[in-house]
Amino acid sequence: MKAVRFHEYGDPDVLRYEDVDLPVPGAGQVRIRVAATSFNSVDGNIRGGFMRGPIPVELPHTPGLDVAGTVDALGQGVDGIAIGDYVVGFLPMDRDGAAAQYVLAPAEVLTPAPNRIPLADAAALPLVGLTAWQALFDHGKLTAGQRVLINGAGGAVGGYAVQLAKNAGAHVIATASPRSSAAVTAAGADEVIDHTTTSLTGAVTEPVDVVLNLAPVDPAELAALAGLVRPGGVVVNTTVWMPAPTDEERGVRGIDLFVRSDAEQLARLVSLVDRGELHVAVAERVPLAGLPALHARAAEGAVHGKAIVVPPTA
Repeated sequence: MKAVRFHEYGDPDVLRYEDVDLPVPGAGQVRIRVAATSFNSVDGNIRGGFMRGPIPVELPHTPGLDVAGTVDALGQGVDGIAIGDYVVGFLPMDRDGAAAQYVLAPAEVLTPAPNRIPLADAAALPLVGLTAWQALFDHGKLTAGQRVLINGAGGAVGGYAVQLAKNAGAHVIATASPRSSAAVTAAGADEVIDHTTTSLTGAVTEPVDVVLNLAPVDPAELAALAGLVRPGGVVVNTTVWMPAPTDEERGVRGIDLFVRSDAEQLARLVSLVDRGELHVAVAERVPLAGLPALHARAAEGAVHGKAIVVPPTA
């Protein structure tokens, strides 16, 4: 089968499009014929060798943490999944990913794919959708009537976070650049702040209950976010190389989010998609052989929106 792998850590040019053996599922695993995977920024960090501590991978390594596809074979002891099922999942970060025609996955990370959208497009949902869900509800404890500030709402996680927060009945304040402000408004934001021209400390005049920081801001900007939160509120931060700010005097907690795979939560997201309450946005579809070039564009900051990666069918 065809796959993209890197045999050493480094720049995007270490990625190779090559032939590899078809994997055989072990106990508790299924083999999936991949309809698509997606590109996430963490893929570039893993490839570059910056995540060797928290995410040790065995080389050569196939990237691609998201998968949407068709169950092709079952390992011993797998129940509740049948050959031919359409599934979606967030794969273990330290195992081979889905930038290939076939991939192995633990059965417990998979959930039935949405029916409302093309199967390949479902690869745009797992990692970023789960990040938004866990940030808002597991850590932020967001409820109806609360105010949430989503800093960096123009990206893929932000798009889901705005929709989920609005669906939960929150008042959503979002920051975005002019390029993405229309999409953020369409996702349901009540207020959109142009972060390229406006200071958050001046624009947010009433305290919020939850801040979700998705943007790679400088340390001073990140620290200032705690001052926008009411006493007892929370700052949830996804840029884990900088710790989330706290304000102990006012009881403002800072939480650093590292997303985890959760099939039950992913099934809730799928249900929202199938009910038309959550929109899956795909900015571009890239053939598997083009993944090295996609990594290179991402390293230059030239990838905007969610890209899915589609392997050849034969």
